[in-house]
Formats: sequence, structure tokens, C-alpha cells
Amino acid sequence: MTTETDSVLNTMKEAFAPVTDALKNLQNLEVPEVAREFVKKTAGTAKERAADLHAGSEKVTAAIETAVAGSVTEAAKISRNIQQALYQDAEDFFSGIDRLASAKSLNEAVAIQSEMLRARGELLVSRAKSSTEYLGKLVAEGAKTAQDNLAKVYSKTA
Repeated sequence: MTTETDSVLNTMKEAFAPVTDALKNLQNLEVPEVAREFVKKTAGTAKERAADLHAGSEKVTAAIETAVAGSVTEAAKISRNIQQALYQDAEDFFSGIDRLASAKSLNEAVAIQSEMLRARGELLVSRAKSSTEYLGKLVAEGAKTAQDNLAKVYSKTA
């Protein structure tokens, strides 16, 4: 059996001899200068693009931070304005109750009530106008900020 085994092994060695020789020669194979330069140049370009991508992502992150910070500030302003309006409404309501309580006749109570309703209507119109102007300003500023941020992010690629 050992003769047959040796025979099979020798046949296998002979069959794979070209592959074995090629692998031995591959270790001593010299890489041409052009190929090395190509790899170096490609690696350098990839490194530059990775740096550009990183810088772009930093700009996007900064733009998002700016937008979010601005939104939080505006949300806080809106919240304060709503709180102030609610407080003023409560003060006006209780002031109106005091004035109505001091009315000595039905005609005087109706006049006070009419004056309160008129003042309330004027206040609501004023607030609606102010809110519309404020929201228009926010939309315009938001669009301008978004445009500026996009310009900063994509100025490098253009």
C-alpha cells in the first residue's frame, strides 16, 4: 500500500508542480514602479476624499446644531410670549370682573361689558397680526439659514 500511496503523492506533486512553481516565483516577483505609483496616487486621492467627506460631515453637523439651537431659542421665545399673553388675559379678565362688580346700573354693566369685548377683539386682532408677522419672519430667516448652511456644506464640491 505504501508504494501506491507514494505513487499517488508523486502524481499529485507532479500535477501541482506548475502551481507550486508559480507561487514560489510570485514571492520574488517585482512590482513595476508604475504600478506602485498608481497605488500611491489612488491611496492619496482616497485619503483626500475621505478628508473632504469628513469636513463635509462636520459642516453638516454644525449646520444642524445651528438650526436646532435657533429652533430651541425660538421655541423658548414663543413659550414665554404665550405665557405672558395668558397672564395678561387673566389680569384683564379679573380687572373686567372688578369693573363689572362696580357697575351701579344695568346700563353701566352693559357699557362696561361692551368696552371689554371691544378691547378683547382689538387685542386678538393685534396678536393675530403680530403672530403672522413673526411667523413670516421666522420662515424667511429659516429659509435663509437653510440656504446659507447648504451653501457652506456644498461649496467645496462645486
